[in-house]
Amino acid sequence: MGATAPLERSIEVARQVLAGVTREDMDKPTPCASWNVRQLVNHLIGANYFFVAMLGGEGPGGGSVDFAAGDYRSAFDDASAASLAGFSEPGAFEKTINLPWGALPGSAFFGLATTDIFQHSWDLAKATGQSTNLDSELAAQLLEGAKAAVSDAFRGPDGGPNQDQGPPFGPEQAAPPGACSADQLAAFLGRVV
Repeated sequence: MGATAPLERSIEVARQVLAGVTREDMDKPTPCASWNVRQLVNHLIGANYFFVAMLGGEGPGGGSVDFAAGDYRSAFDDASAASLAGFSEPGAFEKTINLPWGALPGSAFFGLATTDIFQHSWDLAKATGQSTNLDSELAAQLLEGAKAAVSDAFRGPDGGPNQDQGPPFGPEQAAPPGACSADQLAAFLGRVV
């Protein structure tokens, strides 16, 4: 199993969820503060290009493309392929990634990317009435990593999607008894399950 296997699995989860998203879903609210399904689909695709830019030492880029207006499944595949290629470059896990909110080692940035894709897949699944019981083994691994990496400094009253406007995560929520690993991860990252 290669070094990028967890991200590949997150991408596969996202593909499966995106297959169940329809044009009629685009205006539905999501568990992400201030994002509807359209905005979340755009983030899921755009985040991959953000990862590529950061790995290449570039700025986060500007402009907002409405990927959801076109063939968003193909757009996600293209963006994911670019992201995987970036993380597969020799030395990607060892370099320092200078993010808008601070520097991270490449290995930690990889964990962030993997968790971001997986968690937003959960958000899309929840918003569109799909099962949130997504890849239990991967979800449990990501939960363990998130518990080690997400401190109170990354939490705010409303954890919002715009990380430059405040902390990216809301307060930890309680997962219901017997919740699947993906639901437990979502609750830890501030979602009401």
